[in-house]
Amino acid sequence: MKESSVGEHKRLLLIDDDPNLILLVKDYLEFRGYEVITAENGREALDVLDQTMPDMIICDVMMPEMDGYSLVKHVREDARTSWIPVLFLSAKGQSQDRVKGLNTGADVYMVKPFEPEELVAQVESSLKQANRLIHQNRGSEAGSKIQVPFDVELTPTELRVVQFVARGMANREIAEELNVSQRTIESHVSNMLGKTGLHNRTELARWAIENNMA
Repeated sequence: MKESSVGEHKRLLLIDDDPNLILLVKDYLEFRGYEVITAENGREALDVLDQTMPDMIICDVMMPEMDGYSLVKHVREDARTSWIPVLFLSAKGQSQDRVKGLNTGADVYMVKPFEPEELVAQVESSLKQANRLIHQNRGSEAGSKIQVPFDVELTPTELRVVQFVARGMANREIAEELNVSQRTIESHVSNMLGKTGLHNRTELARWAIENNMA
């Protein structure tokens, strides 16, 4: 019988190129009540993120194809995934390695080898913190609408793009939908941020939803 924990119904994405570590960590986390999806490198993890949305990412730093630093950069730049807590696992334990990992966008940096109980404690702590932030943001958003200049006009293409953004689609997905390059979509998003004075895709999506453009 599985142990009872906050892991019930929580989905974790575990990324590491070491199959033995994947097996051990996956078994331990599943025993604690988590659903665990795995990937062997950052590139494969991005494909997984296109299909499903985990509650947390546990990621090795040094991997082939795409390392942990590059993956976290992608995760933080995408409004769909920017909120997901990330825990780095690394064999590098020097202070400069920890600083680099945290500055890149990871929330927690753990050095291998680690105690499984410590990993679970860090996962549960990060999930609780993320949950508090989500509720806090919902509370603050409830009382205030996104403010933009009253004379903002979007082109027909920009309007289509912002509709997809409001649906939570990544730039890559929108590019495939409209049969254009991802760079073209990024340019449209950048233009709309300039016109509206908003700071990121999340605010752009909120503005579109609040003004019935979605």
